Amino acid sequence: MKTLGLLGGIGPESTIEYYRLLVARYREKANGEYPPVIINSINLNRIVEWMTEGEVGKVADYCSKEIETLVAAGANLGAICSNTPHIVFDQIKQRSKIPLVSIVEAAAENARSLGLRTVGLFGTRFTMEAPFYPDVFAKVGIKLAIPTADEREYIHLKYMGELLNNNFLSETRDKVLSIVDAMKDRAGVDAIILGGTELPLLLRADDHNGTLLIDTTRVHVDVLVRHLLGEVVSTVTG
Repeated sequence: MKTLGLLGGIGPESTIEYYRLLVARYREKANGEYPPVIINSINLNRIVEWMTEGEVGKVADYCSKEIETLVAAGANLGAICSNTPHIVFDQIKQRSKIPLVSIVEAAAENARSLGLRTVGLFGTRFTMEAPFYPDVFAKVGIKLAIPTADEREYIHLKYMGELLNNNFLSETRDKVLSIVDAMKDRAGVDAIILGGTELPLLLRADDHNGTLLIDTTRVHVDVLVRHLLGEVVSTVTG
């Protein structure tokens, strides 16, 4: 039987949402049983500081060490409850003694299953400007567009200053949704990937003016539950 280890706390509110969704989805598919889950809540401030300074190697070292803590606690399947650390996912995966399930690959598979061709990406500046999302989505034939520099700056500042501090303001929601509309007009996106696990806590709807809003937390949880139940999960291929 698999035991899932979650690297959480990045940030805390979205980790709570992960656990809530995991329990609900697992019980729905496993006749009311509860999922075997271990959560290691790590230091968000360290991650943000290192990412801001461009010290991604330290992020990889830190996350790898904390994955080892999950393994020692009995986890034999792992996941990171955040998009931004996936900048170094390949390095962490190579060092891990247990399989790790990528939120980015899960999002790409979901987008492919929906028949999407062009999608936008919202998240931290680190996520929006790094190549790891475009690279994975390109493997499944999906073009990924990002907001303009000013739009990225706005989303990033609100993410770091509000969302990670559990502040979800209506004026911020309205502005972010206006960026969704702008990207649809400008880039013809079919959907927006909410590539930050706090974003679905701000944008609770599944779509906006006909543009899908893809909740990467829910997509990731669904794949994790399928792993826990031993169901066949496809992988990202070219």
